[in-house]
Amino acid sequence: MDLVRPGAQVSLFDAFLDDAAVFPPGLKPLPEAVPDHAKHHASAYGELVGPLVLAAPALAEVGAIASAPFDLAVTAPGGPAQLPDALGRAADLPVRLVGFEVAIPADLGVVEFFTALETAGDVPVFVEVPRDERRAEVIATCAKTGHQAKFRTGGVKAELYPDEAELAAAIQAVVAAGVGFKATAGLHHALRNTDPATGFEQHGFLNLLLATGAALAGAPEAELVAALAERDGARIASQVSEMDSDNGAAARAMFRSFGTCSIIEPVTELVDLGLVPASALKGSVTT
Repeated sequence: MDLVRPGAQVSLFDAFLDDAAVFPPGLKPLPEAVPDHAKHHASAYGELVGPLVLAAPALAEVGAIASAPFDLAVTAPGGPAQLPDALGRAADLPVRLVGFEVAIPADLGVVEFFTALETAGDVPVFVEVPRDERRAEVIATCAKTGHQAKFRTGGVKAELYPDEAELAAAIQAVVAAGVGFKATAGLHHALRNTDPATGFEQHGFLNLLLATGAALAGAPEAELVAALAERDGARIASQVSEMDSDNGAAARAMFRSFGTCSIIEPVTELVDLGLVPASALKGSVTT
């Protein structure tokens, strides 16, 4: 599949969209989310779709729904204590377990938390980076242990959205440490925007990609802030399309994916920006 804009590669968006349909605000019922995920992967835009993301407790219901193997990422809202049970349940399901996403419980110190992650075995772990004084220690420990990071970029309240300066500093920190990351929550659009319903200032997933590329190029933090604040779609699309294969691959190796409640919406926006051909939406899943 060729991109419309010259110079860009569709591989830039391979497995970029984690299917988080069951999480707010989508809240798709699991019996619908599992078969719809299979339809997404079978579609013309299937290569853009990453794993289905489910919370650990939902694994108890998957066996009665899944009819074919699929990639699964599991969030552990209860912390590392949920990992052994999740591993056991996944072993009995038609799934390929491709990641655990874990936040640090309030009652665990950083050292104890990372020690507890040893129960994940060989499954890649994405550690949710706290937005407080622990951030530097958590990122440094991820670098030492080989774990990756996860940034929460929004939520149901305005204060859950880090501003451009905070997110720029976080991206610069993981890039400096050589720690890959994924993002979740609040990335409802390709571009920086103000949500018309809530008034929340929302980050754009393409802005994050450009900021990651800038950090890899050694740009000052102010340049990352500017990339995260940019709202001009034509300018963003042009800059993304100008990423050569090396720069794009390096940026994606760092910014692995982001969770989205809707797969179709980000694909449609990429089509509208000329970064993915319109043919990608042929036969798309609309439910």
